Amino acid sequence: MGATRTTPAAGEILSPHDLLQMLYYMRLQRAVEDRAVKLYYQGRIPGAYFTGWGHEAIAVGATYALGPQDLVAPMHRDLAAYIMRGISVRRVFAQFLDREGGLTRGRDGNIHMGDPRLGIFPFISHMAASVPVAAGMALACRQRGEARVVLTFFGDGATSTGAWHEGVNFAAVFRLPVVLVLENNQYAYSTPLDHQTACRAFVDKAVGYGIAGVAVDGNDVLAVYEAARGAVAHAREGHGPTLIECRTMRVRGHSEADKFSYVPKALLDEWAARDPIALFERRLQSEGHLTPDADRAMQEGIAAEIEEGLAWAEASPEPAPESVTEGVFAEDEGT
Repeated sequence: MGATRTTPAAGEILSPHDLLQMLYYMRLQRAVEDRAVKLYYQGRIPGAYFTGWGHEAIAVGATYALGPQDLVAPMHRDLAAYIMRGISVRRVFAQFLDREGGLTRGRDGNIHMGDPRLGIFPFISHMAASVPVAAGMALACRQRGEARVVLTFFGDGATSTGAWHEGVNFAAVFRLPVVLVLENNQYAYSTPLDHQTACRAFVDKAVGYGIAGVAVDGNDVLAVYEAARGAVAHAREGHGPTLIECRTMRVRGHSEADKFSYVPKALLDEWAARDPIALFERRLQSEGHLTPDADRAMQEGIAAEIEEGLAWAEASPEPAPESVTEGVFAEDEGT
């Protein structure tokens, strides 16, 4: 699947270190989620649990294009975005296990997490709601004279809701510095694409709002990075939002409670053969960037980070019941 572009190419060449860093974050997201799935089925993670299996190239490629002062509003399939912007694996596991060391100090489940001090805004369950929030943040940055770009993620189902259209229209009219990353994983829960939109492609919706639009292979981390880097530059230069449609496939259920029997097996098999991590590994191996020694060192480092992070989270206490009202409102900044 190739990429189509309506914005200028970024022209940035990634170093071998950058390429290995991108692979590291993709593998780390997968490894954290693999361990979390086991914890979920052991009954140790309360509520629902959602993974970003198959979405890793989108989270990593888009987030890698941001500058240190930019802002991001990820969703529940973008764990790497949280980690790349500074949230430790320790705190992620503590969040999943509802411990004091988690980002919400045990007051919420595993998806409504963020840290405004790191420029990461918590996911809003109704996914399109992140779009007007991103537009508002971008407007605030402009009014403060800050040259920041706001990047947000959402699914294909979000584009059929009113909040999405209102947020995109507002950002377009005021040419706000927003990057809109659409993770088209072909199902809005159990609703397939042909029941979702009459457009030939989601990226066509950009035309209606007078903004730039790009469609890329969401399983190709470098294609996502290139599109996002171009969109960030486009926004920073004052040209307004870009809609990036990343085409991929959700290869697990909507949550771990969903057995996704409504998805044809042939479709899953087709996309399983295009796993984004395996694709990138083969590319880096063929180009000589991922040697056997480097591969082993990375895998061992990730395994150690998982064990250390989980042990730290398990040692973190559960929140005291009498503290339940603390940190719920704005008096506790950062939660």
